Amino acid sequence: MAEFEVSIDSLATLLTQSDYTVFFTGAGISTESGIPDFRSPGTGLWEKIKPIQFQDFVSSAKARKESWQRKFDSDVMVSAEPNAGHKAIQHWFNAGHQGGLITQNVDNLHQRSGLADEQIVELHGNATYARCLSCMHRHELDVLRDQFVNDGEVAPCTRCGGLIKTATISFGQSMPEVEMAKAQQMVESCSLLVVLGSSLTVYPAAGFPQYAKQLGASLVIVNREPTDQDEIADLVIQESIGDVMSRAVIKATSS
Repeated sequence: MAEFEVSIDSLATLLTQSDYTVFFTGAGISTESGIPDFRSPGTGLWEKIKPIQFQDFVSSAKARKESWQRKFDSDVMVSAEPNAGHKAIQHWFNAGHQGGLITQNVDNLHQRSGLADEQIVELHGNATYARCLSCMHRHELDVLRDQFVNDGEVAPCTRCGGLIKTATISFGQSMPEVEMAKAQQMVESCSLLVVLGSSLTVYPAAGFPQYAKQLGASLVIVNREPTDQDEIADLVIQESIGDVMSRAVIKATSS
């Protein structure tokens, strides 16, 4: 317990000393809201259900139907709520501190916690709405769900006739250039990068903490399990993200 309190004090000090803080969040922060992890060895959903490759989605009506069936049958993100970790980050920025957030998650929980869209870079997209792959027009899932139930498929985009897909980055799909550039700009500006709930195994996103450290920023990793980047971090805490962030932010904002 004493060691935990020392770690909280250390994180609070780093937050207080930082003039531009970037939070980098992965699945671990969302599992505390009841959203299953997709990639963890042995427990991740993708080990139980084979992911549908982007090229298969584009080329096969059968793959598209299977993809939408999975989405509408078990959309756990609909009922998930922001947890203490999400709220602590929002509280930090709401207190007037500079910085931003880079997330590997697609659940929209950072936005629902109160963070503004311009503060967030979503590296892997967002699963709470859909976009046309051709014209990028946004489509709401409630409308598409009704269409799928009634017709057994999601019709082409009403604007251009293109294929509609959830606004996420699928296996085999290129990373979004604009978001990657925004994330790089954030990292190059930060004096502190705090990793929350990422195993740091999915590249190129996992390269950002290393890059921040190379540029001279402090690096903190809060994750239940060890990561390959623990050895370069200034502080590693293997505890609940919600508990750690709530305590550290309260101390940092009240000091």
